[in-house]
Order: sequence, then structure tokens, then C-alpha cells
Amino acid sequence: MSYVSVNGVDHYYEWISSQDNPGDYSKPVMVFLHGWAGSARYWESTARAIQSEYDCLLYDMRGFGRSSAGRATPTRPANPGTLATNPSLNTLESFADDLLGLLDALGLDKPIYMNAHSLGGSAGLYFLDRYPDRVEKAILTCNGSFPYQKIAFELFYFFGGGVVAFRPQWLGKIPLVPQMFMSRFLKRSIPYSEKKAFLNDFLMADGPTSMGTLKAAVSKHATEAMPVAFSSLKVPTLMISGEYDKITPAKLGKEAAEMSDRIEYVLMPNTAHFPMLEDADNYLKIMNSFLVGAELPISV
Repeated sequence: MSYVSVNGVDHYYEWISSQDNPGDYSKPVMVFLHGWAGSARYWESTARAIQSEYDCLLYDMRGFGRSSAGRATPTRPANPGTLATNPSLNTLESFADDLLGLLDALGLDKPIYMNAHSLGGSAGLYFLDRYPDRVEKAILTCNGSFPYQKIAFELFYFFGGGVVAFRPQWLGKIPLVPQMFMSRFLKRSIPYSEKKAFLNDFLMADGPTSMGTLKAAVSKHATEAMPVAFSSLKVPTLMISGEYDKITPAKLGKEAAEMSDRIEYVLMPNTAHFPMLEDADNYLKIMNSFLVGAELPISV
């Protein structure tokens, strides 16, 4: 297991590549960003499918997976909807700076390719906005822009706080729980082992980081900052939505794509929040077509 210190926090990372010295730019580098309460693990199959063409860099974002939470300090609240958070987690821009620090720490000074999913897509968007010269092309999977709704957001924080606060480790030992946990995220089935791994990622995620990033992703700030970042994109970007995604509805991805002529949009039918796993073959075809500059379908 490999770790590198980024902004004072130990980040787990790994290379998936067909060569012995990945990252030397004899091949282009693609960096993958995972979603909320997940880890780089679920990108592994996608990375392995393209490792002959790209050196693939996967890492766990701060407070998730195998990476340290750093400055976050867990506390146990009286009200599950008020799980304590660290002030540094109020926005996702700090995660964009973490990515910059990771690239610098690994000596990756040439433009990379990026594939970022869900919450990782928001962090990736802020990275594209702040450091466009560091990215050749970007893919945002199951991401989008949404309007501010104060009451809906407050309810989301309350129920989300309850979910984050109640995460006993024994949940991972009950056979049907992984399937129940993933039912909201999927349209097509994926292997049970993948479902169980997703649940384990969720159970091991740092509580304050989970709650802080949940609030940062669904916030008034995000509803103001993300449209500006989408509309000012300078990097060729592909937006991929799952038709039945309940977490980030496809409508939000399409609306975000319409904010910039730098964004191409593809809807993947009969998939939900994890199209790269639910329909891996078509996902790879779309991704590869975009990367080589071929014409893309509106949907597949």
C-alpha cells in the first residue's frame, strides 16, 4: 500500500498500469476521483481495462477509504442530524487543492486526463476551474448542477446526518444489508462482492468528513459556484449520466452540460449512479470515443 502526504494528510494511492514505471509520461496519465463515502476501489475495473493505453492513478480522498481524515476530529452529537464537522470541510474546493498537492508530490507536472464521479466530480470541477492547465481532457460521471432549495437541503442534512451517525460495524456482517444498501444506487445488478465492498467503504468513512462533504456538496455555495465553474470551463469535458440515477438525476447533468460548449453529454440508458459498473462495455466505448476525439452518441 502506497501513501503520500498531501497538505499534511496521508493519502492512499495506487497505480494501475501495464508498465513498471507508471507516471513517467511514456503514456498519458489518467487520474480517477471517487464519490461520497466511497474509495478508489470501485474504479479499479475501469482502470484495468485501459491500462495498456494509460497509466491510471487511483487515490482515496481525504477522510475516505484508506486515507487519513487529517484535521477532522470525530465527536458524538446529541442529535444525529447535527453530526459535528470540521470547518475546513465547508466547501469542496479544498479537495481540488488536495489533488493538486497529490500531482505535485508524485511529480506529475504535465497535463493529466481526469475521470471523476459524483462528489468526486464536484471536486474535479473545482480543480478544472482553478487549474485548467493541469488537465488535457476530463470526464465527469453522474455529476451536475442544481438549484438552491433551503427546506429540502435542511431535510437532506438532517436525514443524512442520521445515516452517517448510525453506522455500526456489524451491519457489514448481515448478508442482505449490502443489497439493501446499494438498491438506491443501481438500476442493473452488480456482483454481490461489489455491493459488500461499497458498504464497507461507507462504514469505514470518517464521520465528520462524511457529514462535512455531504453538506458542502448540497449547499447554497455549491449552487452558486458550480454553474460558474461549468460555464467557464476551458478543458474539453464529457458529462455521462445514468438514466435512472436517483442521486444525481440525469436532468441535472444535461442542464450542466448545456452551460458550456466545452462539454459533451451522453445519457446511458438502463443505468443509475454507477454506469461504469452497471454497463462497463458501453461506458468504456463512450469514454474511449471521447478521449480519441470520435463522434459520441447522445445516448447508447
